[in-house]
Order: sequence, then structure tokens, then C-alpha cells
Amino acid sequence: MKSAILAVSLFGAASHGLAVTDNFDAYPSGKPPPGWSCGATGRGTPNWTIVADASAASRPNVLKQSGIADFPWCVKGDTSVSDGAVEVRFKSVSGKEDQAGGLVWRWKDGNNYYVARANALENNVSLYYTKDGSRKTIMYKDAPVTPAAWHLLRVEFKGNSILVLLDGKPYIQVDDSHIPGPGKVGVWTKADSVTLFDDFSYTAAAK
Repeated sequence: MKSAILAVSLFGAASHGLAVTDNFDAYPSGKPPPGWSCGATGRGTPNWTIVADASAASRPNVLKQSGIADFPWCVKGDTSVSDGAVEVRFKSVSGKEDQAGGLVWRWKDGNNYYVARANALENNVSLYYTKDGSRKTIMYKDAPVTPAAWHLLRVEFKGNSILVLLDGKPYIQVDDSHIPGPGKVGVWTKADSVTLFDDFSYTAAAK
């Protein structure tokens, strides 16, 4: 699995900075994680809270999104990454319209950012950019996304190059220039997705 990542990695190991990981375990339950900004693009009421979950990749806590909104997001407030990598473990719990686990990067505000999504209803991985609040599709790829199971979603980005991996396997590798420069990183869902997130990690490429 690791060799598959390294074969197409946008960065050599030496070009990465230090990885920063947030496993949500030190935060009080029932509230959004301190230092994170949570909201949604479009209409609706997202509900981002820290909860305990016995199935967590690293127990006891996870970040849960259980509200209903067009595109809920939650970004880590002290981040500003232009080139680097971001990854998270996620588990789709339920959702009739969608069962999504996603990552955002180069997040300027709630209306401008990149997003990669894995969908347990459609069994695919997709890449979008959101510009002025309008989400545009860059690419879809079929991929096995089992509901009620933990998966690892990872994105690497350098200049215009973007690489999206699910469970260590690369699915999307494209060039896109719609959202340049630094921005925050975080997680994302869609519609009525109830999704758990754990072991969020990001790396800024060394300059």
C-alpha cells in the first residue's frame, strides 16, 4: 500500500515539513473542536461536535457531523498551507441523499476552496473546487467506499498538481489552477451525511 503512494507522490520524503495531527481526544464532548471554525457553504444547519466512539481509529473521541446543510465544513483555524498534504480517517454512518467524507484545502473562506470527497452511496471518489459559493466538478473515479467502516482519505497538492488517494490507493491525479495560494485545511460533508472523522493530519511542504 505504501509503495503505491510513493510511486505517484507529489513530494519526496525530504521535501515535507513536519506532519501535524489532531485526533480530537483532548477536547470536551458535545461541542465543536476548539480552534476550529465550522459552518456550511449554502443553506442548512450543520452540527459539528466532539463525541466518544468505541470504533474510533484512535479512541476515545471523534469529530461528528450530524446536521443537514448543502456543504458542511470544519477547518483548523491556525493553518495556512499552499503546497502539502492533508488526510483524515472517516466513517460514513448514515444519509439518504449522501454519505460523504471529505477534505478541504486552500480554504480561503466558506465559499472558496478545493474539496475531495469519498461517497459510500455512489462508491466513488470525486474532486471539486468551490468558487464564490458554487461547487464545480473536476473529476470522478469509481472506488470502493464501504458504509459504516473506517477509510483513509488523503490529498497531496503542489502548485497546480493534485493527487487524491483512498485507503492508500491513488484514484485522481490532475492539474487544476482554480484555487491558488495558501489556505486553511479541514474536513467536509454533504447534505444529510452523518460522518465521523478521526486522526486529521496535515503537512506543509518545506520551501
